[in-house]
Amino acid sequence: MLDMNDAELPRNNDLLPDGSFVKVIMQIRRGGLDGHNEADRGLLKGAKSPSSDVRMLDCEFTVSDGPLARRKFWQTFTVIGGKLDDNGVSIGWKISKGMFRAMIDSALGLDPQDMSEVARGKRMLRGLSDLHGITFAAKLRVEPASDARYSETNKIDRILLASDPEYAKVMAGESVPPAPTPRPQRAIASAPGSAAPAWGSQAAPSPAAAPEQAPAWAAPAQPAPAAQPAPPPAASPAFANGGPAWLNG
Repeated sequence: MLDMNDAELPRNNDLLPDGSFVKVIMQIRRGGLDGHNEADRGLLKGAKSPSSDVRMLDCEFTVSDGPLARRKFWQTFTVIGGKLDDNGVSIGWKISKGMFRAMIDSALGLDPQDMSEVARGKRMLRGLSDLHGITFAAKLRVEPASDARYSETNKIDRILLASDPEYAKVMAGESVPPAPTPRPQRAIASAPGSAAPAWGSQAAPSPAAAPEQAPAWAAPAQPAPAAQPAPPPAASPAFANGGPAWLNG
């Protein structure tokens, strides 16, 4: 017999406060599907619908500093497939690519308008796997569920850049009061007859280790005890220093 009476009761709400300013470490959870290049083999996750062509980057975020340190949230980013624009480019990928670029600018303190050769070089990646372990500043939101079966979740509201007034404090690990962004109410679909099991949204395993060095931003000791990021695949001749130029300062 298994006695469940002494089990710790779940917390009612483990969300980070709406409008929180946090410094986070992003880790990619491998989904088993290949990306467009060798560096991203087995990296992507498929959509729930078998007929969908959407491929996503499944990411776990851990707050690294401040009063919310060690708290986590999860978010996926479409990188292949889905609706296309007039030029046949995935709309989801265009949105995700903009966010990834902002993560790089935030991590390195780059001016988004800086298109010098040095700055452009720092934004070059061997693959999306190079984003595993990146640390940047962000403002979070609480997003209502579109389905009554599920709870609200934390998502990135926007990525903080060096020009934002909160950026320096957040990157230094200082506490910044939350600033919720007013949002219109969204209708929630009523739950169908059979509810999905609670364990259906559990986290997937962290990426498996790859042969060579990890991104440079993963090398310094981090305040949060998050698992060390897995190293990306072996460098190509264009990255003979062991990683993209922007990972090496």
